[in-house]
Amino acid sequence: MATLTVTQNFGKGAADIAVYKSLGGYSSLGPRLFGLSQFELIDLVTRSGLRGRGGAGFPTGMKWSFVPRNTPKPVYLVVNADEGEPGTFKDHVLMLEDPHRLIEGMIACGWALGVRTAYIYVRGEFLKAIETLNAALKQAYDAGLLGENIQGSGYSLDIYVHRGAGAYICGEETALINSLEGYKGQPRLKPPFPAVSGAWASPTCVNNVETLMALPWILEHGPAAYQALGTPKSGGTKVFSVSGDVVRPGVYEIPLGTPLLEFLESSEWCQGVVGTLKGVIPGGSSSPVLTAEESAKANMDYESLASLKSMLGSGAVIAFNDTRSAVGMLASLTRFYAHESCGQCTPCREGTGYADRILKAIVRGEGRDGDLDTMLDLAANFSYTTICPLAIADAWPIENFIGKFRSEFDALLASNAGHAESRVTSDFRPGAFW
Repeated sequence: MATLTVTQNFGKGAADIAVYKSLGGYSSLGPRLFGLSQFELIDLVTRSGLRGRGGAGFPTGMKWSFVPRNTPKPVYLVVNADEGEPGTFKDHVLMLEDPHRLIEGMIACGWALGVRTAYIYVRGEFLKAIETLNAALKQAYDAGLLGENIQGSGYSLDIYVHRGAGAYICGEETALINSLEGYKGQPRLKPPFPAVSGAWASPTCVNNVETLMALPWILEHGPAAYQALGTPKSGGTKVFSVSGDVVRPGVYEIPLGTPLLEFLESSEWCQGVVGTLKGVIPGGSSSPVLTAEESAKANMDYESLASLKSMLGSGAVIAFNDTRSAVGMLASLTRFYAHESCGQCTPCREGTGYADRILKAIVRGEGRDGDLDTMLDLAANFSYTTICPLAIADAWPIENFIGKFRSEFDALLASNAGHAESRVTSDFRPGAFW
């Protein structure tokens, strides 16, 4: 049985503070936390090897160290609970099952950075999670664990839940901050980075739900114990959302470095692939797809997946068997990114829509020679031409699905022959239907 650092309270009713405390919750709020200076706590988190669990995988302690000290402006903590990446649902479940662990982690982060006001930015559709968080916050305030002078420590912290409006782009930290401030949810140019000038032009740390929920375990067991659960460069465990053609989809916490096929086949976790494995999207819709052969070489950690030119991302594992159409899957992804582009940058606004129209035409039987080359050319021009990575998140699936399953696209285009004349001639004609 693998050691659990974040999900050990699942199914135990830990959303109630009395149950959470009976399971050891809030035990860090004493000398274990407040006996450490800010710098000692940041060093402890750095030594644990904890990396951001929202997608980028940036070292958490290093990120905290970027927040300036002795600033006249307030320092804010913002929890990114937007979770809009297709295939990702682990943060939603974490907030429903164990909201007090998130609150305890926020208090620890707040102490490290000198935060007095924190926000949980939750995806607007997560109504039950929002209700659960607000109920847990009320319990924490009533117990003296939030507000003024927490447990006589001299430290004060207020936490608020902010409901987003359901835009995928608001998972990007600067778009999230704009939305939090009441502006249109569009990314900002960086620098300045949020650590220097974020919410209300003040130093701001944006962390993922899972990242902060790992902190109570690290404080209890120590950084070395957490580091030892993973790999030398990827410390600890990771929570994965698993969907697609597996016997038992769901949310699982596993040690980083676990072989991908072991994860999918283990009776403890996913219990096997339904049918014959064709490929795996290992880290959410934007992560490059792996073929079955590549999946056999993959371990679930940052370095292993990077060596296969993919990434751990948000931890959304989507397995698919040989009955699935690679063309159809890519068409679904390009439709999503075209819909979710905020429209701020021309390459993204026009390019994602163009790629979507081409895929729709191919699927409708109106594809023509040169379509795949056009899509690959579009994808190549997404990189480093936009403010945020949304267009790149569309480019990677385009390049990899076409590159790794080219025969399926070619076969469909061949079957399209003779029907493409019905397609609108001008690619950018206003109102073009294709």
